[in-house]
Amino acid sequence: MDTPECGADPVRRVEVRVEGVVQGVGFRPFVHGLAQRLALSGHVGNDTAGVVIEAEGPREAVSGFLKALRSDAPPLAAIHELSVVELVPRGGRGFRILDSDGSGRRRTLISADSATCEACLRELFDPHDRRYRYPFVNCTDCGPRFTIVRDIPYDRPNTTMAGFPLCGACSREYHDPSDRRFHAQPVCCPECGPQLRIVDAHGRPLGEDPVSRAAELLRAGMIVAVKGLGGYHLAADAVSRDAAATLRARKHREDKPFAVMVATLAEARRLCHVDECAERALAGRRRPVVLLDRRDAGGAGAPVSDAVAPGTRRLGIMLPYTPLHHLLMRELATPIVLTSGNVADEPIAFTDDDALARLAGIADAFLVHDRPIHVRADDSVVTTWRGRVIPVRRSRGYAPEPIACPHEFPRPVLACGAELKNTVCLATGRRAMLSAHIGDLKNAETLLSFTESIEHLCRLFDITPEVVAHDLHPDYASTRYALEETGLDAIGVQHHHAHVAACLADNGVDGPAIGVAFDGTGYGTDGTVWGGEFLLATCATFERAGHLATVPMPGGEAAVRQPWRMVAAYLRADSRAGDLAVARRQGDRWEQVRKLIDSRVNTPATSSAGRLFDAVAAVLGVRDTVTYEGQAAIELEQRADPHHPDGYHAGVTDIGGTLVVDSPALLGAVVDDHRRGVDPAVVAARFHNGLADVIRRTCQEIAERTGVRLVALSGGVFANRLLLGRTVDALERHGFTVLTHGRVPCNDGGIGFGQAVVVGARDRAAH
Repeated sequence: MDTPECGADPVRRVEVRVEGVVQGVGFRPFVHGLAQRLALSGHVGNDTAGVVIEAEGPREAVSGFLKALRSDAPPLAAIHELSVVELVPRGGRGFRILDSDGSGRRRTLISADSATCEACLRELFDPHDRRYRYPFVNCTDCGPRFTIVRDIPYDRPNTTMAGFPLCGACSREYHDPSDRRFHAQPVCCPECGPQLRIVDAHGRPLGEDPVSRAAELLRAGMIVAVKGLGGYHLAADAVSRDAAATLRARKHREDKPFAVMVATLAEARRLCHVDECAERALAGRRRPVVLLDRRDAGGAGAPVSDAVAPGTRRLGIMLPYTPLHHLLMRELATPIVLTSGNVADEPIAFTDDDALARLAGIADAFLVHDRPIHVRADDSVVTTWRGRVIPVRRSRGYAPEPIACPHEFPRPVLACGAELKNTVCLATGRRAMLSAHIGDLKNAETLLSFTESIEHLCRLFDITPEVVAHDLHPDYASTRYALEETGLDAIGVQHHHAHVAACLADNGVDGPAIGVAFDGTGYGTDGTVWGGEFLLATCATFERAGHLATVPMPGGEAAVRQPWRMVAAYLRADSRAGDLAVARRQGDRWEQVRKLIDSRVNTPATSSAGRLFDAVAAVLGVRDTVTYEGQAAIELEQRADPHHPDGYHAGVTDIGGTLVVDSPALLGAVVDDHRRGVDPAVVAARFHNGLADVIRRTCQEIAERTGVRLVALSGGVFANRLLLGRTVDALERHGFTVLTHGRVPCNDGGIGFGQAVVVGARDRAAH
């Protein structure tokens, strides 16, 4: 049959299937407008897998159409797969948007919540616009997504906007393919949408202009609870030491740094050093908290009280990401603390009743609205390193967007994650979906959030897991859930193998690799507490090739909270240890702990790199006790001179085929220099440099034995940018290829992903 002609250009007809984050992001109107500009005929519609398109027209126009689908897609769209099937041209006129087809198994994805776009911001501050100063302005390019979705398909009745019927003006926008609010499910205006109000801790109104009243209270040093996208925040004046101290006392958060919101990039630059990479992170649609180095205290711009982030030269900075934030920051014109709305380690409050009940003793006022939040999502936290954005906490703005994996998962996997910094993971096909940050599974509220997150992810992605992955630690709440609650085939995954597998899959490789997994705690296959591991690993298997020397951990968990105990453990054979300042500061407790070590009662053995950092910090007087996880190590890194080149030496010994690093020698060198009065900044630098060097030498020995020259660095210790940089440089100088994390955190927030990867790899190997 002859191909129909359109002038001199043959006609082409194609069916295009697009999968990924392509619903609720303006993809159909984008396709419609693109087809009209190119004079193509056909149609576009949503189905349970994504978007399906038929397009017909001149061959060159169709080719341009296919290219533009990827290159010009809407800001919130993420195309994971685009397939094209050639069809027989049949003629036709016009290009239509079809009604959604909800039949079949649901595979479409939900966008993460996204920061307010520039077009909506212009409306927000335009006195002539009908949405002027309306704190819920949004469109298909921005606004709430994941946190308001109850079920799929992603249509308004399945979101928390179901209770807000559209007014005539909003309905016209919603149904107009040429409007940027076409099928924007959260679309609303002052006539038909949610309303803002400000109340006291008893729910009594505090004023007619909620934003202005909130700003007034913050300027007066009060604490205001602010309802955000994924939960409540607690806000305070970041310039006022008294306000920050009040918030710390009421929240029971002694030292852990608070995040700070500033109105503009210019203000961020006045407070911190902001390079191009950090600027992209700060101003991008995800709007995480970005950890940045502070400028000198004498720099220009509004200061931030030292009480906001004690013990660190860094600040966690974020820009406004909701219209309400923009309104509040413009009213205030000063930085504010904006921290999670909770007490201590509880999950963030996200329902109105829960917020009033739990935060009434903290907040003086509540800036609230009546759009329900369906699923909580804490702010994401990132850092920058060598031009890359590295996730520290992957949550709002990222979840639940999937992580593409290099291989199929033979069975749908539920991975329950770790005890600390918990996230859960669902994996199917070539996708892994991580939950928003859940937190530490140490109380009933967080455990409830854990189970709710699993149920919501399974429902949202229409996935029924066939296997559940869990940590080996029998006392973890996530392990108990996997073994007792699910009724699924349960597979245990060693903690540090999960770390290494997460790093491998994060980089799209299977191994084998030398996995260096350094963290605080992980249950080892020998029943001891691992944490300074050198694994020869693939995604499916591992063997322990080496580790830091094993030392007693006096008092078990008490040694985590009191780093000085680890000094006693490392120096248990040093008769002069009692003369150290750290020992004198403890008084009689020092000798009591020495006797506890000798008795071997409640002194589990550990190879933990985290506990080694703790001991060094205590010797140098940085931190004898901690109030949050990793505090001693974080503050030790801050003390180190990043320009000092020298490092301490630690030997590596083969004991029964396993390499053992003489980590006590590193602490011994720290003690010797400290006794000589060497500057603590130099001592801290020499420790970091020495640890990086012994990591390199241990990897070199493993490589000589195995031929493997690929190294994967994982575990929370490698959130330390000084150690990470020194280690990567040392390894690369000696010809190693080094993998680091880029899509999931190196800390326990990536464990669920790693567990899923291991189970998927084992399934593939078994078949």
